[in-house]
Amino acid sequence: MLKNEIEHLKKIQLFTSLTDDELHQIKDKLTLKKYKKHEVILFEEDTTEYMYIILNGKIKVTQSTEDGKEILLAMHHSGEFFGEMSLIDGKTSPATVVAMEDSSVAIISRKEFFALIRTQIKVLDNLLLILCSRLRDAWEKIQLLNLKNASQRIKILFLMLSDRYGEKTDEGITLNIKLTHQEIAEMTGMTRETVTRMLDKWQKDGEIKVLKNKFIHLSSHFLTEGIKPIC
Repeated sequence: MLKNEIEHLKKIQLFTSLTDDELHQIKDKLTLKKYKKHEVILFEEDTTEYMYIILNGKIKVTQSTEDGKEILLAMHHSGEFFGEMSLIDGKTSPATVVAMEDSSVAIISRKEFFALIRTQIKVLDNLLLILCSRLRDAWEKIQLLNLKNASQRIKILFLMLSDRYGEKTDEGITLNIKLTHQEIAEMTGMTRETVTRMLDKWQKDGEIKVLKNKFIHLSSHFLTEGIKPIC
């Protein structure tokens, strides 16, 4: 594991309510793996026997269409995990998982995973809450992709991200996540050119601001005007 591994584990969504002693018991069940930027962690056809816990780094989950277009299904950052669904139902997921930057990932086997959720009720409680949150995100994503208006799609995406990465300020919300125009395009099913055009317009109008650290600040006006409910 990494230096100060217990401190890293405390930041994992699944383990946030555990004590240091409980985390020490889990630490010995994990194996550390490192991936270089752009390295494939899982291919679409792979059957996984492990759950992957991101200690450091950034991971993307993509799916290719018949015409070769890449759709960005999800991004996972430090503190998040993936692969748990395959452990639970034994089915593969039709998606490719790639490291977006150099990443350190802890893996846990199916056997240890089930032993963990059976003996640590707090981990099971956290898992259920996280799965419910992901299901709601999936419903919102489906509704988002059904919107025809480009402006609406991007605004709804930013609202979804603000629930997860948003930090409220006196002037609006800052999205504490770095996104390229291409990534936004892949998440909304649009072209990068369309995304760039919309973001440039919003910056010019003072609706959003791209900060020095590449985070995006959304004005209070941006968050309340022109957004139709998606459900």
